[in-house]
Amino acid sequence: MDKLTPEQRHKCMSNIRSFDTKPEIFFRKALWEWGVRYRKNVRSLFGTPDIAIKKYKIVIFIDGDFWHGNDWEKKHFSSQEELLSSYSDYWQKKITRNIERDKKVKKHYQNIGWTILRFWTSETEKNLNKCIIKTIKKINKIKKHMG
Repeated sequence: MDKLTPEQRHKCMSNIRSFDTKPEIFFRKALWEWGVRYRKNVRSLFGTPDIAIKKYKIVIFIDGDFWHGNDWEKKHFSSQEELLSSYSDYWQKKITRNIERDKKVKKHYQNIGWTILRFWTSETEKNLNKCIIKTIKKINKIKKHMG
């Protein structure tokens, strides 16, 4: 049961950004400092990646832990029944759809030979440098193969 009124919930939900979130901005600024040039929120690419480095055929997604189901079935729940009772039917369906869409996006980029990197928001907040280093290493590996 929701503890907020419908008006409060609407106001809260309308403030949630789908792009240019703080973790995305911090990630992009760090990439830029490393000299990596990119495009953001490229609608012409499947799944509208948060960051696209077309030169190296890399797409990067910074996924919100809740929205994209980061261990959502394991978090704070002792059983599957507790999970199902904690999330309304709407949220269960929404998160499941997001997870399925993320799998389709991953498969698409694998099929066309692109590299897809996904980072959880919590991962970027806890250790941004580790995420950036992983990205830089991937770029350098692709550079080597390009000759």
